[in-house]
Amino acid sequence: MSRSLYFRLGFHNLDRAALFFLLPSLLYLVLFFLYPFFYGLVLSLTPESGKPIYHNFYLFLADDWQRSTIWKTIRLAIPITLLVVFISVPLAYTMRRGIKFERLITTFLILPVSLGTVLIAEGVLGFLGGNGWFNQFLIKIGLIKESFRFTYNYTGVVIGLFLKNFPYCFLMLLGYVSGINPEIEKSARILGARPMQIFWRIMLPLMAPGITIAFCLVFVMDFAVFPTAILLGQPAGETRTIAIAAYQMAFEHYDMPKASSIAMIMAMTQMIGLVTILALRRRLYRGTSLGITKG
Repeated sequence: MSRSLYFRLGFHNLDRAALFFLLPSLLYLVLFFLYPFFYGLVLSLTPESGKPIYHNFYLFLADDWQRSTIWKTIRLAIPITLLVVFISVPLAYTMRRGIKFERLITTFLILPVSLGTVLIAEGVLGFLGGNGWFNQFLIKIGLIKESFRFTYNYTGVVIGLFLKNFPYCFLMLLGYVSGINPEIEKSARILGARPMQIFWRIMLPLMAPGITIAFCLVFVMDFAVFPTAILLGQPAGETRTIAIAAYQMAFEHYDMPKASSIAMIMAMTQMIGLVTILALRRRLYRGTSLGITKG
């Protein structure tokens, strides 16, 4: 590397202490992301003897029942992600402006973060299950005769994923929108803009980068749904996600190459979704978030 290129890239500003503290992060990235990914990729391209290199991928995509897991996962991930973000954006915007009992409300909104997936699923079963408190209460007061089916189906998984992922999305957007300079809104009000005009034409475009990041992270978590789909859904039916298909291939059929190929297809589908989200964001908003923060 030439001396001029060395200085242009800024390597001269990196001291030994910075490199020392950066090393654990790089090591973690290599050991827990890059190595498993490339190991799985090589394993997925290791078919049975005499078969073409893409044979494991072909077996999955040629099987209608297996291939349907992609659509079932998308059918879960996209609607739930849209619902979580759609509710989180106005809530975060309202909380940022300040309301009565703000801390108490925020605490209740993010409480599921401390529970975990299994406890959330158990709570949903205890409250909304066939013999849960909600159905028993409605039966006791005479509003219904048979219990509503909120669990062990698509609806149950939607409820479980919403409770699990909403706090993360809300906190992320709350932190982002809190960093937008409040003087922007004051200036708009002075110029005669109405509250809805301020939100749709000013604040929402400024929140677009944060909304995009939140949408991507929630989408990835929803797409990788596994325990919620088993505990609250039908793992052999409408909520048999691609993660369940990979797990069954690995630990029920003990076929790691085919399981790895399913995992690779899952990763590629996620990447297509993320690229699509980022492309839509660039199409809808081409501005910058620079210069909008406080101070």
